[in-house]
Formats: sequence, structure tokens, C-alpha cells
Amino acid sequence: MFKTLRSYSRYIPWVLCIFLAISYVWGIESGVARIQAYFLGAFFIFLSFVGWIDVNQKKHAILRNYPVSGHLRFLFEKFRPEIRQYLLESDTEQLPFSRNERALVYQRAKGDSDKRPLGTIENLYSSGTEWLMHTINPSEHLKPEDLRVEVGGPQCAKPYSISVFNISAMSFGSLSANAIMALNKGAKMGGFAHDTGEGSVSDYHRRYGGDLIWELGSGYFGCRTVDGQFDPEKFALVASEPQIKMIEIKISQGAKPGHGGVLPAAKITPEIARTRGIPMGIDCVSPAGHSAFSTPLELMQFIVQLRELSGGKPIGFKLCIGKPHEWFAIVKAMLATKITPDFIVIDGSEGGTGAAPVEFVDHMGTPMRDALRLVHMSLIGAGLRDQIKLGVAGKIISAFDIVRACAIGADWCNSARGFMFAVGCIQSRTCHTDLCPTGVATQDAMRQRALDPADKAHRVFHYHQNTLVALGELLSATGFSHTSQLDANVVIRRTESGVATPLGKNLFQLEPNELISPDAEKHLNQHFQGLGDYWKRASATSW
Repeated sequence: MFKTLRSYSRYIPWVLCIFLAISYVWGIESGVARIQAYFLGAFFIFLSFVGWIDVNQKKHAILRNYPVSGHLRFLFEKFRPEIRQYLLESDTEQLPFSRNERALVYQRAKGDSDKRPLGTIENLYSSGTEWLMHTINPSEHLKPEDLRVEVGGPQCAKPYSISVFNISAMSFGSLSANAIMALNKGAKMGGFAHDTGEGSVSDYHRRYGGDLIWELGSGYFGCRTVDGQFDPEKFALVASEPQIKMIEIKISQGAKPGHGGVLPAAKITPEIARTRGIPMGIDCVSPAGHSAFSTPLELMQFIVQLRELSGGKPIGFKLCIGKPHEWFAIVKAMLATKITPDFIVIDGSEGGTGAAPVEFVDHMGTPMRDALRLVHMSLIGAGLRDQIKLGVAGKIISAFDIVRACAIGADWCNSARGFMFAVGCIQSRTCHTDLCPTGVATQDAMRQRALDPADKAHRVFHYHQNTLVALGELLSATGFSHTSQLDANVVIRRTESGVATPLGKNLFQLEPNELISPDAEKHLNQHFQGLGDYWKRASATSW
């Protein structure tokens, strides 16, 4: 009997709604509190009707078993991210960026104090903790304008002096027009670079004249033929613009390496169609691979072609490292042709500003630090490192993030989500829904209206400037005068066993020219078991 009653107790909220609906309807007929009864009677009649629908529908088992009250589950589930972020999340919990990290960006972007009272809240004795070795004899504080790197190898006619901290690739279409304008105006104010993303160079990128890195993806947006092939004439026209300082071939991206993309026809606006050079009313497909080249040797020739068409501007490529033998194949192609890119950007699998399949986000691609070390050391081993500059992207927010990346082997760092926070992103994680609450990642005209480009440009500028001020202070405290002087041993890391060890002792190492010696495979296997086999397998003629 008790078990039966307990089973039917799930209908109590619905039955109660029916009872109250009848009671208030009776109250109306009796003339008791007529206005209140009208309102409450209509409300409970509505809930009673909802319960009737719940019991008879077959799509949701929860609603069929728990009419009316089952909707609370879906309500709480809908607002779970907000409840967690505002009420339950700790200051150091990374989802994907912690409250402390976001607060740091907001404070620097607004020009507020970024100081912390009463010491660190980190457990400095836990495994994975990292810190820098400082000096008793600090150097002079560096100015932000001193923290730059010249990009352009011996085959480049128009080298570019790039800041060590820049805006990573985010396309117009992924971000709103107002967000693009705020980012580019901030870049203009601060004298740093703004990567266009693969969506090409829009009018919003051009409006304020900030330095641009034009990212050329597999869709060749902005320089494509009707059937989606690379168009040299269109490329030369856009690449000749003075605002474009470098061209970056996107081989793969960290969020979804090896995965193409589709922009549904419904989301293609006339502005996006004009910017990308695509027709309206048809799905826009970004293939997983390039059609302009299909082997490492062809990639080198494509680099030469772009360098000539652009008038000698720095040409490089961006990739997320996957199979090591494919990266080694590119190195062998450089050695065989004597052609080198001016720069390479390593995108870590921890990156991602838009949306990607769950399995790709969580389980595809090499994390940035591991990939950077492999690229940096293999270029040293091939005797090519001095000809090629390395940029990185992947969860870089603070000056310490920049120091650590440069210590591992980077020449400069890019940040996407850091600059998104600077223009107002609150990490609501609705980038793919077109419902961004702050107007950053949406094409909804009313939503992006909330983002004022003039105001947010100042925040972009201040975030960049204050981060470089902090970087200069860190370099001063460690006794260095530029990020190029850093090495991995300046960072100390606590291992799983609790021992504090210089970071370089646990990283992949190669000596100069070891990869061009007859014993290259042996050297690789000595430093990292199995890499020699990948080097042996690699061929400049195929991936």
C-alpha cells in the first residue's frame, strides 16, 4: 500500500494544480477576491493543461512520470552553467579559465588594480606548481614597445616587427562586427598584430588600420575561384594592402585539427558572403585539407608563390601537431628545397574560441607546450631555427604564460580568449548559439549593439599594455632584457614526487644539426624513444 502511494506521489504537484484551479474558479463565481482569483485561476489552469500534455507526450520520460514538476529539472539544467559560475565555482577552478584568470584580464583591460592581498591562494607544494627563478641583481624594467620580434627570414623582402603578445585568429562571422572593430582599433592603439582568422579580411578589419595577419585557410576565403580553388590574382590584390603585414597558411587549428567546417546557408549574411567571396543561399564548406598543395614539397612551393605574390611579405603557416612523422616530413622538405617559411604558429589542442565536436575538443591534437618543444627542438636539430620565428597560441592569458611559452621555445604569443575577455566575454560558453549575452560572438544586430567598439578598443589596448608591463617586470626580476634570452631552466616545476626541478630537465632536447647527421634516428631515440622511427618514416614527398 505504502509503495503504491509513494509511486503515485509524483503526480501530487499536478493534482494540486488541478485542485487550486478549481478552487479559484469557484472563488470567481462566489465573488471572493475577484481580480486575484482571475489571475491565479488562469495560472493554475495553465499548469493543469501543461500537466495533461506532459502525461500524454512520449518524448520525455521525466515529464511523463513527473507532470509539471519535471520541468524544474530542465529549468535548473538550463541555468546550471550560470549557477555554477556565479555561486559554486572556486577562484582557481578552470572551466576553461578560472575566475582568477578572468578577473586578471578584466582588471587590466579596465585599468584597475590587478594586485592580490594576503598572498597567494595557490598550494605551492602541490605537483605541477611552477615558478620563476629571480635574481638578486634585477635588470631595468622594459617598456612594452621594446618587447618585439622581427619576423622575416633570409628569403623575405619585407620583414615585420611583431609584438611578443598579439590577437590570435578569430574570424568575422565567428565574432561580431563590433568585436572585430574593437579588437582592431585596440591593436592600432597598441601597435600589435590582429590575426584575421580564416574568414578573410572584412571591412571591419580595415576600418581602423590596425596591423593584420591574414590567415589563409583551406577555403581560400577572400582569394578563391567560383569552385573554391586558390585564385592568385585575388590573393595578390588583398595581400598588397599596407595594413596586411604577414600571411599565415592555416594547415590545422587547435580546437578541431583535421576537421573541416560548414557555415550553414542560413547564417551567411550579405556581408559575410562579400568578405569571403562566397554565394548566398549555399552552405559554405571549409575542407579539412588544402587543394593548393598535397605534399610537404608542394607546401614549400606554395610558400614561395605567396611570398612573390605578396611582394615579399613574411609567409608562414599555422598547425596543430598531430602525427610526428608529418611534421618531420615538413622539416625534410625545408632541408631538401632550401625553402623555409618566415614563421610557424603552433596552435595547441587546448585552444578554441568557437565550437567544435566534443571528441575533437577533448581528445584530438597535441597540447601547445609539447608541440612547441617538438617544433623548436627539431628546427634546432635541422639547423633551421635561426631562419624561422615561432608563434604559439593556447590558453595564454598572463605575463607568466608568455614567459613560460618563450622559455620553452616561442618567439611570440597569441591570445584569442584573453582578448575576448577584454572586449566583454563572460565565458557563458554560448559562442555557437548566436545568443552571446555580451555581443562578442554573435551576428544578432541587437545583441552586438551592446558592445561599443570605441569603449572596448581602449580595454583591448590596456589589457595588452598592462600585460606587457607585467612581462617587463618579470623579465627584470629574472635579470633578462628580452624574452629571446629565456630558456626552459628559468622555470621551476614541482614534479609528481614533490621534487622542484628546472623545467628543461624534463623536456625534449636536441643539439644543433643532430637531425642532419647520419645518426639522426639514433639521436632522436636517445632523447625521446620512438621519435627516430618517425624521422625514418617521414618523407618530403608525402604526408
